[in-house]
Amino acid sequence: MPTMHAVRAHTRGGPEQLVYEDAPCPEPGRGEVLVAVRAASVTADELTWPTTWTGSFDGSGPDRTPTIPSHEMSGVVAALGPGVTTAAAGDEVYGLIPFVHDGAAAEYVSVPADILAPKPKDLDHIQAAAVPLAALTVWQALEDHALLEPGQHVLIQGGAGGVGSFAVQIATALGARVTATASTRDIGFVTSLGADTVIDYRTQRFEDHVRDVDVVIDLVGGDTQTRSWHVLRPGGVLVGITAPPDPERAAARGARGVFFVVEPNRTQLEKITQLIDSGRLKPMVDRVVPLPRTREAYEALEQEHPRGKVIIQVAPQ
Repeated sequence: MPTMHAVRAHTRGGPEQLVYEDAPCPEPGRGEVLVAVRAASVTADELTWPTTWTGSFDGSGPDRTPTIPSHEMSGVVAALGPGVTTAAAGDEVYGLIPFVHDGAAAEYVSVPADILAPKPKDLDHIQAAAVPLAALTVWQALEDHALLEPGQHVLIQGGAGGVGSFAVQIATALGARVTATASTRDIGFVTSLGADTVIDYRTQRFEDHVRDVDVVIDLVGGDTQTRSWHVLRPGGVLVGITAPPDPERAAARGARGVFFVVEPNRTQLEKITQLIDSGRLKPMVDRVVPLPRTREAYEALEQEHPRGKVIIQVAPQ
């Protein structure tokens, strides 16, 4: 059986369980393509998700260990499974891999062909790998759940991180007026992404500076989410990315609270690609680590607050 280099976890846990080793090379099934991975991106808390370890979102499915993490990637189509008509060998593609599927911290991954999109022409694979999960999360939060309209006021809690940097840019591109919170060191960075106002959460209380917000995108959770209800207008929407909003607080405010799990979506990814190719959206990469040091990438997300995404370089550009 052909093998590849991959990073796998044989036992549930954190980054300490990740091992760089030889693993069986996957074969594309019907409707799938085999992608030679060039770069992948890591996501905070991924190793705590039930879907990382099982075949279901609630953790009730069969155990999938040993499992390969990292579910957004960019690469080159290496082979086609039966029935594939939307891709060809040699195509440069990127996308979000389903969470109940092995990820892309490996030299090869087998992925449903219909969820992949052509890689943006002006991005290299490292930049492209930073896009799918974060950008689709924001797109679905704003378009599908918040039903954002041009001119509305959006408050983004945590505007400098891997998802937050996309949230600021995409909300701006969709015509919103954007306020974001960030640490002192990141104020200039978040302003450069297009935010109209940036509030230093270390020295200021955001509720002293904004009110009657139409949409809150909460990337922080905890007390920040609880306080966000006070600045949301009646009829507004709070979308929690890290934790479900409290339905009782939503009802008391006459607002909606939404929590969702991002899904792969080729059509939406193609719209995101259009924003990238038109210069209105730029992925932010904090650092790049080689595949054998994938554990370090996950440790960085546990210990730090990176500015943008942490990328695994699987193969040379």
